[in-house]
Amino acid sequence: MEHEQTIPEQRKGEESAPDPDTSTPRRRTGRTTLLIAGAAVLGVLAGTITGYAVQYHREPTPLPPLAQQDIAAPKPLAVNDATSLRSINANRWHKADEDLVAKLVEAPAGATVAFSGGQSPDEFAADFYANPPAGIGSLIRYSVRRIATERWSEDHTNFVEIRLLQFQNRHGAEGFQSGVEAYMPTTKHAGNAGSEVPGVPADFGHLWINSEASEKPGYLPVRRGTAVVRRGDIVMHITYVNNRGEVDEKVVADLAKRQMERL
Repeated sequence: MEHEQTIPEQRKGEESAPDPDTSTPRRRTGRTTLLIAGAAVLGVLAGTITGYAVQYHREPTPLPPLAQQDIAAPKPLAVNDATSLRSINANRWHKADEDLVAKLVEAPAGATVAFSGGQSPDEFAADFYANPPAGIGSLIRYSVRRIATERWSEDHTNFVEIRLLQFQNRHGAEGFQSGVEAYMPTTKHAGNAGSEVPGVPADFGHLWINSEASEKPGYLPVRRGTAVVRRGDIVMHITYVNNRGEVDEKVVADLAKRQMERL
């Protein structure tokens, strides 16, 4: 009994009373956030649908006119004595083609010029290759860029044709050159290995004079000289035909030299 009385009343009360709960309850924010996000999405969808519905019932808005409705371009001309192949098909050539045409060597005085200007790849293939469809396929594969051609005749005896072919890069020019040099030595063409063009390394060009003239009953003997030279992305192809069976190699070499100087 004595021991109990020594314990203060206040201390006894503190030990028996439970500790107060000072923690605050958690606020459940996850569900509220999802509700707000869903409402926002529904609002965007509703606004988009409303916009489409309003636009659907409106008249189409006309587009503004182009800055250049009528592009300046040459108009093809009707065929007459004053027209040429280029003027008839005016839109088949680009103005940049004139730069390559300007590099063609000029015909000598007294010569009759049959053609001088640009050629499209299909025209060139039809005139140059024995198999035009395969030929134009090769030109496309080599990435031909533009072609310039000039033809003239002298005294109805010598017939000259110079072609300049420019490709997108040197690889295409090299492919065309190597293709010509592969078939020229055959009997169907020159029939010999040819010779070097003066001043031109062997890897960049050759010159051939047909070993034999082409002779048919009732026709004059025809002999052909050919020169092929590559410079950069341009290949020069010269054909020199004589209908008396005589071709001077020096004449063909001099013509090739003059054309290379123009390039």
